[in-house]
Amino acid sequence: MEGHDWIEYDKAIEEMRQREYPMLQGTTYLDHAGTTLYAKSLIERFSKDLISNLYGNPHSASNASQLTTRRIEDIRLRLLEMFNADPEEFDVVFVANATAGIKLVMDAFRDNKGGFWYGYHRDAHTSVIGMREAAARHQCFTSDAEVEQWIDQPITEPSSLRLFAYPAQSNMNGRRLPLCWPRRIRSAKRDAVYTLLDAAALVSTSPLDLGDAGTAPDFIVLSLYKIFGFPDLGALIIRRASSSVFDRRQYFGGGTVEMVVCLKEQWHAKKSESLHERLEDGTLPIHSIMALDFAMKVHHELFGSPEKISRHTTFLAARLYKDLSSLQHGNREYVCQMYKDPASRYGDSTTQGPIVAFNVRNPNGGWVSNAEIEKIAAVKSLQFRTGGLCNPGGIAYSLNLAPWEMRENFSAGQRCGNDNDIIRSKPTGMIRVSLGAMSTVKDVTSFVAFIREFFVHDAPLNAVPQTPHRSTVPPTENILHVESLSIYPIKSCAAFSVPPGKAWEVRQEGLAWDREWCLIHQGTGAALSQKRYPKMALIRPSLDLEHGLLRVQLAGALRGTTQTNEVTVPLSADPRMFSDNSIYKDTAAKVCGDLIQARTYKSAEISMFFTQALGVACHLARFPAVGSRTSSMTSSRHLKAHLQSYRKSDNMHIPGAFPDARTLAPGCVVSRPLLLSNESPILTISRSSLNRLNELIKAEGGKAAQAEVFRANIVVAQNLDYPPGAEEPYAEDDWRYLQIGQQYFEMLGPCRRCQMVCVDQHTAERNQEPFVTLSKTRRFDGRVYFGQHTCHVPMQDATSLSVQNPTIMVGDRVRSFREDDLDQDVHLQSLVG
Repeated sequence: MEGHDWIEYDKAIEEMRQREYPMLQGTTYLDHAGTTLYAKSLIERFSKDLISNLYGNPHSASNASQLTTRRIEDIRLRLLEMFNADPEEFDVVFVANATAGIKLVMDAFRDNKGGFWYGYHRDAHTSVIGMREAAARHQCFTSDAEVEQWIDQPITEPSSLRLFAYPAQSNMNGRRLPLCWPRRIRSAKRDAVYTLLDAAALVSTSPLDLGDAGTAPDFIVLSLYKIFGFPDLGALIIRRASSSVFDRRQYFGGGTVEMVVCLKEQWHAKKSESLHERLEDGTLPIHSIMALDFAMKVHHELFGSPEKISRHTTFLAARLYKDLSSLQHGNREYVCQMYKDPASRYGDSTTQGPIVAFNVRNPNGGWVSNAEIEKIAAVKSLQFRTGGLCNPGGIAYSLNLAPWEMRENFSAGQRCGNDNDIIRSKPTGMIRVSLGAMSTVKDVTSFVAFIREFFVHDAPLNAVPQTPHRSTVPPTENILHVESLSIYPIKSCAAFSVPPGKAWEVRQEGLAWDREWCLIHQGTGAALSQKRYPKMALIRPSLDLEHGLLRVQLAGALRGTTQTNEVTVPLSADPRMFSDNSIYKDTAAKVCGDLIQARTYKSAEISMFFTQALGVACHLARFPAVGSRTSSMTSSRHLKAHLQSYRKSDNMHIPGAFPDARTLAPGCVVSRPLLLSNESPILTISRSSLNRLNELIKAEGGKAAQAEVFRANIVVAQNLDYPPGAEEPYAEDDWRYLQIGQQYFEMLGPCRRCQMVCVDQHTAERNQEPFVTLSKTRRFDGRVYFGQHTCHVPMQDATSLSVQNPTIMVGDRVRSFREDDLDQDVHLQSLVG
């Protein structure tokens, strides 16, 4: 597809997207290997069909059931026709997804009395690898050469059931494996080995021809939603000559048997008229199958033949690979580490699919965190996938991760999708961009522009502008003060501002009442967050200390969504103090990766209040819980071990730069308790730093950020009588301790930021700022920072009132201490030793 033809096709796709995929407007969608998109006209036709016809369970003689049966069989034939599969040679079984198809094959092989041997390719998806757990013996082929050698070797072991499985296309890097292997295996092994082809990734953008049953795989699994976006359905295509394998399958379900005896005798007779009737357990997903009929029609109308889609996506992938491969920093270091198999070539659809996999390096050759890249991408409305990509063999091979390293990484807390994605100077995952039928050149150029804007440093390292030298003003009581104190009683909900003049208690877990409650999803048990539910910003808790109540009201768009205008719960710290403590129940909950034991309010009124407000079934829960502990749950949380302070680096603003030196803060070795805050007891930000950030935002025409979006507990500002123009933005980077009033606090390290700072705390609307500007000016070692994690330093004199009841208040004077200032305060020296 070249020249004028390609331009016209791309233009048509752009116009079609605006019409059929309204959810894509303003979004660059680059995760088509796991797409859930669907066309507007598909849903309209499907909806019209459901309204116009009555469908019923096909296991009946009623008119509705017979209509359903006829439609399903027609669709079954049409699906086979799509792959040029003769229905005399093949049958298709509808399953929930490709994984369900794999498990169906596994059932048959597992039920063989002698067990079975199982071989699979290194590039296999996790679902294919998982079949090994049911095999008597299994082998992972680590290269194509090993497979070729095995094919040529005669079988010397005693006769037993054997299965070889591999992907038609790697879901990790898009490399396409030889489709000739089933033919060669059948020829060399003389039907002693069956073959399973995972075609889910391949057929989403490429044709698959099963016209020659003699050379086709025995079993082919498909993910139909990856082709069409809708419905959520999979298929298992079976070569009829290999169907005897399923005679060994022991399980039967509703609809797959003619007769079952289960009282005095145990006997059953399976259906035998067709293969799919024996294997489709239970009632078929009839509505999904009806939707598939329209999906196939609409998909062809919108995109044309699979061959046209293949040419289109092959062109786009080659362009994206070329553009990313050519990106360089100013020092000539390449930006992207590309992961392409040596056997594949972009532009050749027989060896390479439309997937580009890579990682990003900074100018010093270090890795940029994929988690941080995803955070920026979310703000810029780019969607792609990062992590292990459900392809452990491909990841291990591409990233040169030995088995012991992967186990060590797991022990160190690495999980797919979390922030621990660089361990021992190696990435643990990669970025995957997958193009599909609805992709355009605009998607490609937008993504390359994104990488260039945020991760390419154009200036040579020796020409990096130096950070202006800050004045070394000695600590004094007359420069800083507490501008505001904020408490967040319910995690991720709005703040409660401490009134001026009100002395507020400081506890070892942070400021009193801060993040002691949270909203827990009724299904998953996970604590809700503004990242997923931005309207939590409109839930306004307040502390009524006079009456001992936490009051919760709604603001903005949430007003009027609930039956009651307010809910209240008692503030008493110990539920046992209540005469009726049945208002609580113990609950396992997940908070920031920790499995905790919280106490959930049983009140239906309270649960309904929050459920109606957010549109998600949830409960209000309280932490810490009073009750028993188990080995897997805890009623206490502690400071995250990765928190660390650093000495200021002159090149901090370089995307992905490393610090000159990094040292653990003294307090990091001490276990400090937390309630429900993410990482530390207290978060502190500087008004001067916020002012500087907003100057940069407004210089680019953006909207200034409110202090509230950073969800800090303490905002420190310079006094009004301080000389104009003498602000010290980001001076807090060098602070080691603060004295606020009579209390001392230790700075534990900078706060890593995510796209949650883009949620307007007054309207719950998402913006791009301030995260975009922070990503350009405050990215350090691949992570974005703003504010400082803080904890209280308890005094040693137990007889002092300030020790027995430590408090701070708005307006308190603040003294900051850098490393070389510690000798100027004898009291502080005694506290830190």
